[in-house]
Amino acid sequence: MINNFENAQQDMRTAYGYGSTGIFSSGLVWLLSAIAVNQFGVSTGIWTLIIGGMMIFPLSMLIGKLAGISGSHTNGNPLGRSAMEGTVWMMMCIPLAYGLSMVKPEWFFQGMLLIIGGRYLTFSGLYGMRAYWLLGGLLAVAAWVLFAVQAGAFYSALAGAVTEIIFGTVLFGLFRKSRSSSTDAVMDA
Repeated sequence: MINNFENAQQDMRTAYGYGSTGIFSSGLVWLLSAIAVNQFGVSTGIWTLIIGGMMIFPLSMLIGKLAGISGSHTNGNPLGRSAMEGTVWMMMCIPLAYGLSMVKPEWFFQGMLLIIGGRYLTFSGLYGMRAYWLLGGLLAVAAWVLFAVQAGAFYSALAGAVTEIIFGTVLFGLFRKSRSSSTDAVMDA
């Protein structure tokens, strides 16, 4: 039963493996986008990120199920609604990033790094984990640095891929470690 904010956050952490599979899945989409930019051009890379972004949640659920993560929070958890609202906000920002690409194509990827980084900041409240401030900050700093050095689309997409794949992998490891610690504590009792 969800009777306080901390329980709601714990429920979200448990249900979604600290959010690790979503971050990892997003990193894979960024990687596919970088490959598409390199092989087929910036426009294809942009559409790969947009269309691939629609597959992040189902892909993360599949990876989570394979890893033994339920992918389902408790009915009535108010943070589930907040997560959906954050997703809608992010989708409403994608046209802004696409508009940037009309001026300079690589700006789409740098804009998306900022948008997604900002969304991850909200995950700190959803999951009760300050690590999301770090992830959001890293993506934002990457966007600004890439913009300042006038990096191309490939490097901008690759920055999103590397950051999220590493971060998702680390969070998954921490999640597994916490699960094994709590299992050991239950078995010791």
